[in-house]
Amino acid sequence: MIADVVLGLQYGDEAKGKVTHYLCKYKDYTHVLRFNGGCNAGHTIYHEGKKFVTHHIPAGVFYGIKSIIGPGCVVSPAQFFKELGELQSNGIETEGKIFISKNAHVITESHIQEELSEIKIGTTKRGNGPAYRDKYARTGLQAKDIPALAPYMIDVYDEFHSPRSATPKILCEGAQGFNLDIDWGDYPYVTSSHCTTAGALLNGIPPQAVRKVYGVAKAYDTYVGARDFHGKGRAFDLLQQLGNEFGATTGRPRQCNWLNIRDLKRAIDMNGVTDVIINKVDILRESGKWNLRSYKNDSIFLQLGSEAGWKKYIRSYLSDGKGTNVVFSESPERI
Repeated sequence: MIADVVLGLQYGDEAKGKVTHYLCKYKDYTHVLRFNGGCNAGHTIYHEGKKFVTHHIPAGVFYGIKSIIGPGCVVSPAQFFKELGELQSNGIETEGKIFISKNAHVITESHIQEELSEIKIGTTKRGNGPAYRDKYARTGLQAKDIPALAPYMIDVYDEFHSPRSATPKILCEGAQGFNLDIDWGDYPYVTSSHCTTAGALLNGIPPQAVRKVYGVAKAYDTYVGARDFHGKGRAFDLLQQLGNEFGATTGRPRQCNWLNIRDLKRAIDMNGVTDVIINKVDILRESGKWNLRSYKNDSIFLQLGSEAGWKKYIRSYLSDGKGTNVVFSESPERI
């Protein structure tokens, strides 16, 4: 088995869907595995001139790659079938390509109704938190318990580890971001799942199988939720406007701030990231500001003065002699 991992290094919305879609086009993966979260995710993908936003279904389906919603996920049957229909109506072949781990847990209508009144954390109100709570309380439903999902059931162990199977090459597609991880994020302003490389392993991936870890970030930080995050001043309002920073799932405006270089380095180190993709460099260029938040103090800005200086500083700080590959991207469709 060979496994690569795509995960977010900030607060979600880093363009993990774009990176996964791009890798599926140019690599020879046999499977794409969504390894955490549920329909709180919103992965924006441009495929053959059309824009798609996927919430549950992995990006491999766009290239006919077997796509699995893993046991680390929670699934809303209603959202799953809605998304399936949208893909089919836009010409994407889904028959025999999309599967759900039989032991993934289910988001019920009662979970959604419970979360609608939540205001403290600022969740997406899709029922994810209550579904994960019931999973760990051992009172939840699994996908195998839902008759309508029966045609999509798969046993991940049999699929990945059966001696009958050819060597699988798996791309693990993460949701949300490291700063929202239930264990490592800014608690309590976190999601309910594991957004880490270790989270991917919980879906039947042995540690020795991991080859590459692609960490995805933006050229600036964005956040949707209840905490006060937005920087003070017109520059941050301009970033929000230029970057069209509105949540793909909730539609809520994303709060913006300069990239926290210290937090980014922490996420890279904790997840064993081999390749960093920093998106939306074109938005910073349009804003005319090449700033970072200081690794010493979040309230202090590092004003690098030029795009070249900004990139040089980031490469030097993030590589730290470890040979981490850093790529800067300014396209919504490719790395």
